[in-house]
Amino acid sequence: MHPNAAFRRTAGPDGLSGDEAAARVLHEALIAQVGFGMVFLPTPDGPRVAHTPLLSTGDGAVQFHLARGNALTRHLDGANALALINGPDAYVSPRWYAAPDQVPTWNYVALELEGRVRKMERDGLIALLEALSARQEALVTDAGAPWTMAKMAPAPLGRMLDAIVGFELEIAAWRPTFKLSQNKPADERARVIAGLEAQGSVAMAQLMRTLAG
Repeated sequence: MHPNAAFRRTAGPDGLSGDEAAARVLHEALIAQVGFGMVFLPTPDGPRVAHTPLLSTGDGAVQFHLARGNALTRHLDGANALALINGPDAYVSPRWYAAPDQVPTWNYVALELEGRVRKMERDGLIALLEALSARQEALVTDAGAPWTMAKMAPAPLGRMLDAIVGFELEIAAWRPTFKLSQNKPADERARVIAGLEAQGSVAMAQLMRTLAG
């Protein structure tokens, strides 16, 4: 999480302050839109990270699954872990500012989630996988029918389920960073937005316009 408090505030009616409920909606939206993150944990073998799809339960937890042979799998149950979701990011060139003596920087969006992890039972794992596939299949643009677990024969499906483990992280702390040039005057932010759009960083430009503009 960035130490500058200006980058930790989230969107409210004034574009910056926001209350806790509005912040939670924004964080949930980021998890849903990105859908993928990293889980970090210190282990007896040293610090380890796993990359995995993430699914919010909507009530203060995120669920994920790992291969049974993953270096984190045997250590996660009951541990306090950190999950990280990265949103859009973009380089900001000093040439876009009108003010002199500026330096390069990087705008980005990131959300850290810390909490205790529990291993899920088989039914929970299946529900997680069904929800994940339904979410992603809805985004596939071809004309084919959405994939579901019903398309799998029981035996190979069972073997694949045996090869992974589901987990749920109960979120005790949300630590967001929305670094969107909030520390710059409005006219300078407008110049950065224009510069980002000109080089194709549309997602970051749009976030700056809607969340910090």
